Amino acid sequence: MNLDQLIKDCSRQNRKAQEALYDMYKKTLFVLSLKYCPNAAEAEDNLHDSFIEIFTNIKKYKGDGSFEGWIKRITINKAITRYKQSYTLTAIKDDYPEDHTINETEIDLPLETILSFVQELPHQYRLVFNLYELDDYSHQEIATMLSISESTSKSNLHRAKHILKEKIKSKSTFYYSKRKNGK
Repeated sequence: MNLDQLIKDCSRQNRKAQEALYDMYKKTLFVLSLKYCPNAAEAEDNLHDSFIEIFTNIKKYKGDGSFEGWIKRITINKAITRYKQSYTLTAIKDDYPEDHTINETEIDLPLETILSFVQELPHQYRLVFNLYELDDYSHQEIATMLSISESTSKSNLHRAKHILKEKIKSKSTFYYSKRKNGK
C-alpha cells in the first residue's frame, strides 16, 4: 500500500492502516526520541505519545512537505514538551574558547560511544545540541521552542560542544593507547 493511501486510511481511523504506519515509522521515531529523551523508557513513552498525536491530527496533514518531516516535528515537539514539564532550563554563561573542532583523524571511537556521550550531556545541553547540530534548527527557533533566549541557546550549544570535545579526546586517547599496546 502506498503512503498516500495509508495516510487517507489512517485519517478514517482504519486500525490496520494505523498499525502499518506505526510499523513503518516506529524505529525512525524511536531513534529520534532517544536523541531528546534521557533514557529508553522515556523515549518509548514519547514514541507512544507522538503516535497518539499523529493519529489524532493526521487529517490536518495536507501533503505540504514530507510526511516524515511532519511526524518527526511532532515527535520532537512532544519530547520538548515533556522535557519542559520535567526540568527547568537555565542560562549558563561560559568563557571557553570558540574552537570546538576535532580533527576526524583524532577520533577512533565506535559510533555507539559517541552517541552515548551525547546522551550523557545535561538535558538542556543535549536538547540544544540535537536541535541545532542534528536537526538543523536555528538558535532563534530553538529559543522559541524551549522558551529560552537565543543567547542561552548559543551558550548551551557552546558548552555541549566543549563537554563532547573533552570526552572524545579523553576516550580517543584511551582507545588509541589500548590498541597501541595490543589490548
